[in-house]
Amino acid sequence: MAYLALALLAVILFAAVGLWLAFLSIGLILKLALAGLIGGLADMAVPGKLPYGWLGAVLAGVIGGWVGSLLLPNWGPSLLGIELIPTFLGAVVVVGAYELLVGTRSQAP
Repeated sequence: MAYLALALLAVILFAAVGLWLAFLSIGLILKLALAGLIGGLADMAVPGKLPYGWLGAVLAGVIGGWVGSLLLPNWGPSLLGIELIPTFLGAVVVVGAYELLVGTRSQAP
């Protein structure tokens, strides 16, 4: 009887940990999707094109969120724990800096 109770407790514990990991990963996926959307908008705002498509946009959004939180901490509306305006402005800075360093803009003849 004690083994059955211990086995039931282990199953409940594993199920709880599994649910926690599932919700944690869904939150992470949603935050990365929002960062990609913001990075894509920043890519459209700056002339030129980021490499690697949506992966480059996600990276620009994540780094832009960090830069934006340094420039304007806790400012503007927030969605999924991401401040939208500072993240967008930071992503524009990151994309603009990339364009200045790499220079993938189309050159006028």
